[in-house]
Parts: sequence; C-alpha cells; structure tokens
Amino acid sequence: MKLFIVAVLIVAATAAPSSYPTYEKKYEKDYKYPEITVTGQSDERNLDGSSQWNYAQSDYATRAESQAQKKFTVTTVDDYGKETKEEVYGNTNQGSSYWVSPEGEKFTLTWVADDAGFQPKGDHLPVAPVHVYELPVAPVHEYELPVAPVHEYELPVAPVHIPFNGKGYKIY
Repeated sequence: MKLFIVAVLIVAATAAPSSYPTYEKKYEKDYKYPEITVTGQSDERNLDGSSQWNYAQSDYATRAESQAQKKFTVTTVDDYGKETKEEVYGNTNQGSSYWVSPEGEKFTLTWVADDAGFQPKGDHLPVAPVHVYELPVAPVHEYELPVAPVHEYELPVAPVHIPFNGKGYKIY
C-alpha cells in the first residue's frame, strides 16, 4: 500500500504544470541582446604537440591561441644545497583576445605563458604605481671620538762617568 501511495504522489508531481517559464518563453521576444553566432573557427593539432586554434563571433569578439612544446632547463636545489640541472619538456602558450563591451569600449588582450610565468598585456589592465622616494640613510654624527692620552715619559739617564786626571781635565 505504501508503495502505491508513493507512486501516485510521484505521478501527480510530474503531471503538475510548472510555474517557471521555459527558456524559449522567457527569452522569446523581450531578449535585449542579439543572438551571437560563431562566424569562423579553426583548430589545428600537430604530432609534435603544438597546436593552434582561433574563433570569431558575430559580435566581433575574437580569440586566437597557439601552443608549442619547448625544452626547459630546470635547476633544483636539494636540502644540502647541491644544485642539479635537468632538461624537461613543457608547454609555451601565446594568444590574443579582442572584444567590445556593452558600453562600446574595445579591449585587446595579449598574453604569453612560458617558463617565466603568465604575462598578460593590455591597455585596460591596471599598472602598479611607481614610487619615487629616497632610501633612508644612516645619520652621520659630527663628534670626535675620545683619544687615549699620550704620555711623554722622560727616561732616567744613567750617570756617565768621565774620568778626570785629578787636575780637572778629562781623559779621553
């Protein structure tokens, strides 16, 4: 009996009309953007691992990208500070995109991704501010260091015996 009641509830739930409009009804006449279609595309894959692809759309948006395999020299350092170099294969990508915003602004973005990392370029990208300032310098003290006193000693002089001949004359 329980199985029959569950089955009746499932059938009733699926037969009830949905209050949500379907996709076609929702965007049938009041869709404010024109339909965007792909006007051209190409895709080329090579046996050496390289590839190229691009596409263009009816709203003038384009994108192109190419990929190639490249041999990189990687330096690794172990826990003891010993460096080892090895050659590995990796991908390098480069590409570009162009699109127009709904406000009419035109954007162009180019990029390269290789062993140096991801490097995007575009006029719309933010640029870090350049700060021009002087580095702090340690203060210079204008005082004289104390100097140890210099003592001038007079050494005692031993008496020099000059013999006399008894008459007051020196004998040489």
